[in-house]
Amino acid sequence: MDETEIREALNRHWAASDVNDFDVEHDIYREDALLEYPQSGERIRGRHNIQASRAAQPSSKRFKVQRIVGTGDLWVTELILAYDGRPFYTVSVMEFQDGKVARETQYFGDPFEPGPSRAQWVERME
Repeated sequence: MDETEIREALNRHWAASDVNDFDVEHDIYREDALLEYPQSGERIRGRHNIQASRAAQPSSKRFKVQRIVGTGDLWVTELILAYDGRPFYTVSVMEFQDGKVARETQYFGDPFEPGPSRAQWVERME
């Protein structure tokens, strides 16, 4: 997958995220993808669990991409993620393998407690 294709996949991913199109949003991930939220100490393994945890989120979400930068298999998206209208300044670091995201780490400007809606798919990070 070349860089133009990765950027297009990222644009589709974030656009789908903004409208809660969970199937399209999660097309970008490998089946064995890993997602981490360092501020809450959560780790989610597997595309299915990532998608299920996001679908269970009770808040209304909106995504506004500020910029996407990257090269090769490492891409960073700076975005404003609004939960129920409250903005969170967020950076998503995605590592690609064979054209799909193998690992994503999302950093939020503020710490937050783990969300109970996704507890069944989460393991605590040490």
